[in-house]
Amino acid sequence: MKKAKKYDAVAEVRKIREKLSVKYWKHPELLFRDLKTASDSYHNEAKARAAHG
Repeated sequence: MKKAKKYDAVAEVRKIREKLSVKYWKHPELLFRDLKTASDSYHNEAKARAAHG
């Protein structure tokens, strides 16, 4: 008998993927805009961390 999981990460990823696919299905420009924003944010954080050691 399998033990019940407290948190199922795979199920959570599936829910998130489904939600995002509905959001971006016919709006690829939104997808690329959001990816660009996330990329810029990541690079800004990386530069700040590198500058502070």
